[in-house]
Order: sequence, then structure tokens, then C-alpha cells
Amino acid sequence: MSVKILMVCLGNICRSPLAEGLLAAKLPKDKFLVDSAGTGHWHVGKQPDERSIATAKKNGLDISKQRGKHFTPKHFEEFDYIYVMDGSNYDDVVFMAKTEEDKNKVQLILDELFPGDNVDVPDPYYGLQNGFDMVYEMLDEATDLLAKKLIAKHS
Repeated sequence: MSVKILMVCLGNICRSPLAEGLLAAKLPKDKFLVDSAGTGHWHVGKQPDERSIATAKKNGLDISKQRGKHFTPKHFEEFDYIYVMDGSNYDDVVFMAKTEEDKNKVQLILDELFPGDNVDVPDPYYGLQNGFDMVYEMLDEATDLLAKKLIAKHS
């Protein structure tokens, strides 16, 4: 049985697709499944933002086949870990939790780099390409640590 990890941001077209692609590339596919979703529903079924796709491609990842999904309470049943990109997403996801166990599955992804500091991954959507590159670097570092932790825990 695979360990299932979900990455969550607002629209599921910028940050969470990058986080999904990065973490999936660092984990054994036979033991882990990584997916992503957004707390908003505007981009369901759509590809990630072209700037996210370009940033990933420049770094050797192909996220172009991902499609936007909407986060729902059902995800608590399907996933073992839920990593959110910022405090607003954290609040939105935890609000949907039905149990304390559900709430405990939710963490800010940058807590991997800055434990307890509640650091947000900035949303690059309204900015330039370099914002996507900066987000990629942050998520690359965070997913390095996360992958090591998950592999150690589930091996």
C-alpha cells in the first residue's frame, strides 16, 4: 500500500503542481503517491500555469500532464499527509477537517525548512517568471528534507 501525500495551494496551478512534481521525483514510485489540489475551484481540469510548467521543465521536470483538482473533505480519507503552501490554505483545509486526526495530517510545507515559523510559500501568480523560479527553489529545498523524512519513516 502506498503512502499518499497531497500538496495544496489556492488554485492548483502554480505552487502545488511544482511541489507535487518535485516530491514525486524524489520518492520511490512503488511506495509513495504524490498528488495536488487547490482550495479554489477555478482551475479544475486545467494544466498548471505555463510559467510553472516552464520553471519545472528548465529544472528537468515535466508537470504538463497534471490537471487541476479541487480540495474536498474526501481528501482526508484518501491521503496520509497534506502539505499546504500558506496560512490561508492551511486555515481553509483545517476548516474542512472532521476530526483531530484529519487536522493532524495538515502541515505548512515550509515548516520543513523553518519549523514552527509559519512561513508561507509566496503565490507567484500575479508576478513575473522569476517569482516562479524563487518558489521552485524554496519547494526544492523543502521537498529534499520531506523526501528524506518520508523515506526514513516508511522504509
